[in-house]
This record gives sequence, structure tokens and C-alpha cells, in this order.
Amino acid sequence: MKWLSRIIAAVLFIFFFILALKNTQETALYFFWGYELRGPLVLIVLCFFLAGAVLGLLAMIPTVFRSRLELSRQKKKFNEIMQVQEAQKKTGTEPTSGNTVSDGKPSETQTD
Repeated sequence: MKWLSRIIAAVLFIFFFILALKNTQETALYFFWGYELRGPLVLIVLCFFLAGAVLGLLAMIPTVFRSRLELSRQKKKFNEIMQVQEAQKKTGTEPTSGNTVSDGKPSETQTD
């Protein structure tokens, strides 16, 4: 399956490379207040594609940090529960609250 994806990637690269070579004519992009940008069509399209990709990545940053923060909280909570369970196994006592873990999985009575 890996070879199939590489073949598809190679075909797409060749297709877009030939498309870029065919579209080298100069074009003008008109902005507000009379500003004009002239250059090869392929470079203008590439610049706008890269700007869109960068803006998309910047838009994802808050979500990524929020997810990492939540993951670290959950890991901390899991480690605390595992430590309580280990302590209970060593002392041979039965769990006294609904926040215990059985067989490494949280009980169904847990709520956040």
C-alpha cells in the first residue's frame, strides 16, 4: 500500500510541475488603492497557497494547546488513581469511594 501512495504522489507531482511550467506567463493582481502586483501566474498562486497553509496552521494553535493541556490533566488524574489503587493493593483494603479503577479502566460511576 505504501508503494501505491508513492506512485500517486509522484504522478501528482509530475502533473503539477508540468502545469506550473505551462503557466509562466506574467499576470497582474490588482489590490485596493491602485496597488498592483505583477509576476508569473504560478508564483502568485503558490504564494497564496502558502499563505493559506500558514494561516490554517496558525488557526489550529489554540486547539492544539488546549488538547495538550487536557491530555496532561487526564494523565495526572490517571496517575493519581493508579497510585491509590497500588496503595490499596499493598494494604489489602477495599476501595471506599466510587473513583477507583478496576483492571486498569475507570469505573462507570466516575463523573467529571
